[in-house]
Amino acid sequence: MKKGIRWKLSFIAITVFLSVLFFLPSTPIYSRLPSWWGKFLPSKGITLGLDLQGGMHLVLEVQGEKAVENALDRTANSLKDLLAEKKINVSSVQREGNEIVVALGSVEAKDREEVGRLARDNYPILTASKNKGDQLSFEMKESEINRIKEAATSQALETIRNRVDQFGVAEPLIQRQGPQQILIQLPGIKDPQRAIDLIGKTALLEFKLVDDDSPVSRELPLRVAPEDEAKFLKDFEAKMPPGDQILFERVVDKENNNVVYKRPFLVKKIAAMSGDTLTDARVNIGQFNEPYVSITFDTAGAKLFEKITAENRKKRLAIILDNSVYSAPVIQERIGGGRAQISGSFTVQEANDLAIVLRAGALPAPVKIIQNVTVGPSLGADSIKYGIMAGVVGTALVVLFMVFYYRLSGLIADFNLFLNVVLLIGAMAFLNATLTLPGIAGIILTVGMSVDSNVLIFERIREELRAGKPVRMAVEAGYDKAFLTIIDSHVTTLITAIILFIFGTGPIKGFAVSLSLGVTINLFTSLVGTKVIFDIVNSRRKLEALSI
Repeated sequence: MKKGIRWKLSFIAITVFLSVLFFLPSTPIYSRLPSWWGKFLPSKGITLGLDLQGGMHLVLEVQGEKAVENALDRTANSLKDLLAEKKINVSSVQREGNEIVVALGSVEAKDREEVGRLARDNYPILTASKNKGDQLSFEMKESEINRIKEAATSQALETIRNRVDQFGVAEPLIQRQGPQQILIQLPGIKDPQRAIDLIGKTALLEFKLVDDDSPVSRELPLRVAPEDEAKFLKDFEAKMPPGDQILFERVVDKENNNVVYKRPFLVKKIAAMSGDTLTDARVNIGQFNEPYVSITFDTAGAKLFEKITAENRKKRLAIILDNSVYSAPVIQERIGGGRAQISGSFTVQEANDLAIVLRAGALPAPVKIIQNVTVGPSLGADSIKYGIMAGVVGTALVVLFMVFYYRLSGLIADFNLFLNVVLLIGAMAFLNATLTLPGIAGIILTVGMSVDSNVLIFERIREELRAGKPVRMAVEAGYDKAFLTIIDSHVTTLITAIILFIFGTGPIKGFAVSLSLGVTINLFTSLVGTKVIFDIVNSRRKLEALSI
């Protein structure tokens, strides 16, 4: 055997061995391998996509307008404090729509000019929009609005990724899709609603003082049925003191068949403290075996919390998450050390989820679910079953046809087909690719292209044999003349696959990955794999005829 043939055979044998090695973690055999395997050899294989193992497909839209409103609210409060510090006579500073409106306490020109100057010097993101009587209006610059929306989407992406990582989902797909949309795929998840609650929770933590001094507070009932919440708020709207609001605590009456009701609280609208200084949140078990969440503040937060508790002894401080009251304990004494706890009527799992969203941070703006598709595990199993069945039946028919039509040469083409599939699956395992149902379609299409390449080569060989050339020369000429045609068809298909991968999402990328790998590998197996078999046969004896 010639040296060149031995090198080709050795290279093919090595690639087949490595392919099997990389594919082993994707098989049931892997669980029976020794523990040292994962330290020195591949420990990850092909990951099944959402459509094959079941799971969730979510598309969220970040409400960037709300982030802009929050920024305007913060700017309005800051401007109000600044004007009070400079002793400028103003009646109110508040956001109205997308504008900050300053109501002057007088119509003197000097006050108007001073407010305009302070706003211009300290808040370059604002621009004066209109003046009307004793009111000055400022609006946010368009460039700043776009920046806030962009930052809100980017921050929401990272926050959601942190939450999902702590939730413990294997191989999640979380990526941006368009200006304000986020695509989330969670394969193998067993509790879709819990995942939605965890991902979509804004997690805005606030500490607000309960206004027990107001007569309205004493009129509030202890229980409100959940379905009567809107009517209750409407009835109390006219009685509401300025600067106050009513928020509810969800309570589960465990002594009365776990009936759920709402407990109203009259609280100050302006939060005494927010959760942006929070550094940690952990679940602990109380003395009555009930879970609660222990939270820790940074240095600045600890000082502020200590100041609030020192100044408001014997008052209630409501701990609020996303406008829902979790608890409202009475402040007995000054609390130092930067620690507090959130207790409520929740289970260990609910406490864990609350700790996760607090640790991961609040979303900068609410998110809206615009697409929610859940694929059950049984549907995924059916997809695998029928996808494999389609591949096996299609491959078997192709194998039989090639033997029937090309005789012994057809067996060589079938060897090429087997080699192609083995190397393709090994390459996907090496890249830890995600196999989807369209990915299986890409593999089946690769089988067709593998056969197509051999058909081109064999028909060229048959033409040369009909022209009276010896077998060896006919084989060489057949491969040489089919070479450019095979290259052309594979390169154009590869370009299409690359474009699909760049611009496609989800399953389309799975199809593009398997197709591009299959096309690349097929070039090697068609032009080298089958050729080496013909070279071995021709090197051993002089063939007078070829079974083709």
